[in-house]
Amino acid sequence: MVLFQKPDNNRFRSFVYKYLRFQSSIYARVVYIIAILSFFLFIAYGTIFNSVYGEYLDTVIRQRGNDIGSIIESSLYYSMLKNDNTALQSTLDIINTISGVDQVNLYDYENELVYSSFFSDTLRHSDPDCISCHTDFGAMFPQKEKAYRIIDYKSACEMSENSDGHRQLLIRSPILNERSCYTASCHYHGPEEEVLGSLIIKVPLESLDTAVSKSSAEFFLLASLITFILVSILIFLTNRKIRRPLSAIISASEAVSKGDRNRRLEINPNLLDDMRMVSQAFNNMLDNLDAANKELENWSHQLEYKVQKKSEELSDIQNELIHIERIASLGKLSSSVAHELNNPLSSILTYTKLVSKKISRMELDAGLSAALEKHLKMIEMETKRCGEIVKGLMDFSRKGQEDFKNVPLHKVLKQTYELVEHRMKMANIHFYTDFDAQNDLVFCNENQIKQVCVALLVNASEAVSENGEILMRTSNPDKEYIKLDIVDNGVGISPEDIPHIFQPFFSAKQKASGIGLGLAIVHGIVQSHQGRVDVESEPGKGTTISVVLPLVKD
Repeated sequence: MVLFQKPDNNRFRSFVYKYLRFQSSIYARVVYIIAILSFFLFIAYGTIFNSVYGEYLDTVIRQRGNDIGSIIESSLYYSMLKNDNTALQSTLDIINTISGVDQVNLYDYENELVYSSFFSDTLRHSDPDCISCHTDFGAMFPQKEKAYRIIDYKSACEMSENSDGHRQLLIRSPILNERSCYTASCHYHGPEEEVLGSLIIKVPLESLDTAVSKSSAEFFLLASLITFILVSILIFLTNRKIRRPLSAIISASEAVSKGDRNRRLEINPNLLDDMRMVSQAFNNMLDNLDAANKELENWSHQLEYKVQKKSEELSDIQNELIHIERIASLGKLSSSVAHELNNPLSSILTYTKLVSKKISRMELDAGLSAALEKHLKMIEMETKRCGEIVKGLMDFSRKGQEDFKNVPLHKVLKQTYELVEHRMKMANIHFYTDFDAQNDLVFCNENQIKQVCVALLVNASEAVSENGEILMRTSNPDKEYIKLDIVDNGVGISPEDIPHIFQPFFSAKQKASGIGLGLAIVHGIVQSHQGRVDVESEPGKGTTISVVLPLVKD
């Protein structure tokens, strides 16, 4: 059996956390301000009520005292004028029966009680003579003016048995010596006397005080109800117009901070302008962040794609560099092979000449001797031709970067023709030359110009089909330049590829048989010779590549 249950600390901490959070929130501050303002408003209601209602009550009491005093004075006037004591006392006895008057006392000029409505009912009242308790009674009121005074009979000296401690209005009216008084035969007052006595009337204020208390209670109840309703309406409006939108903004902010980028605030037409502006700004901020994130994602994808493409390009470049290194190695090998081939070719040429001399010394049939001489001449000619080809390969494989000299371009072009002529024949391509330039002397590196021509002719041979045509021609566009045109009737180059054909590793060939460096090297060599390369091509109709080089000036 469990006698004591341990309190839930987590629930208590949660309650404390929520309370502290509420204490520090804007809504709590607004509620506190409303409560404080409502308290001051309630106090202001009471102050205004007491001020206005007090003045109104004083006015009513004075008016009531004036009315009652006027009635009593009128009732006693004739009896006092005739000095009829019996009638005066009878009138006072009648006045004593009126519920709206507690007592009426008549004093002489020495403030001594002469007549009183209490004399007929002394058992119910205490001593009506005020001077018995107030020795300064004459100084309490002005002598010649009517005076009002509200007294509270809760004190021991003033409380009467029938007063029950309620307030009374004390009205003192001076009895002035009028002409009707000192001229009457029954009076003995002289005209020099001003005040003959005073009339003091006590009017009970119990009913009025009860009405005032009831009205005050009703007023304060109504003020409390109005204040409560006003506070409730303000808190309700504050909760609806401020707390809910702020809570929605806080909730959306927390959701966004946790990664929910699709969260948006609902903008109602009843929102306050400030809340609407904040909500719109918040939504715009999230839209901008979403757009920025999408743009960053796109950039990331594009960057990944570009990195992948560059990686592929680097891989291709690496493969091409390996291929270039292999070509360079092949060039060195071909140079050494050409050098080695040159020796046996020289030996063949030498032995051919020796055999020719021996045959010429021998006595052979003329027809046989002529046939042998013809065959030996053919062997010699072909051997020399092989030697020229080998010599051309050796010259082409040399670097010669700084070996610039004045060279006739036609000579270089003829040597190039001999190098590629066999390739053209094997490919069944019709290869023509038209060297029409009058001046062909250029300052150049002979091997590099050969390299340019060979590269352009190889590209042209790959662009044409079987029985295609390639023309190599020269001309002088002016006196300062020579122009070399290599024209083919091949497949041509598309207009969008022409601006890129001189870029390294770019190839417009369908089967990509090249490595994309030929035209880039051509462009670099021509620029080093202070020349330029022009391209004219139309897909399906052929290509013309022009190399313009400056002539040697006289």
